[in-house]
Amino acid sequence: MNSGQAMLSLGALMLLSFISLSFNSTILQTSTVEIENKVYLTAFSLGDDLIEEIKQKAFDERTLEFQAINENQLSPQCGPETGEVWPYFDDMDDYHNYSKPVSLPHVEDYTVTASVNYVNSLGQNISVQSYFKKVTITVSSKYLRSPIELKFIFSLHSKN
Repeated sequence: MNSGQAMLSLGALMLLSFISLSFNSTILQTSTVEIENKVYLTAFSLGDDLIEEIKQKAFDERTLEFQAINENQLSPQCGPETGEVWPYFDDMDDYHNYSKPVSLPHVEDYTVTASVNYVNSLGQNISVQSYFKKVTITVSSKYLRSPIELKFIFSLHSKN
């Protein structure tokens, strides 16, 4: 083998090495993105599950039996009434400051928290009763770059 053929062989090996490294790097990045997407999808699912649970509850403690009520007759602040604990919440504002850890196979170390606030018709937090409540669900995990936050505004008159 002469020096020209040796140089061509060496060049071909270097090119093959660079292609191999690039291919391996691409596979690794694809796997990382796939796993990250699964983590975020799980977080969204956990948040959505809690919103769906809250949707099944009455708007307010004082609307459990009565649908027609004035704003000033609603509960003055959000939060569970004395003695109420999950899973026995009966209205949506009982979930204010609610938090639960979630650890299942393939769903480890997530924390789901909720806050409930009265809001005006524009969705801005207010300190008085209104016909609108905003539920904010935050899902956090050490596997997420940043927590997921889901918000949903409920209206007393939107439920039948």
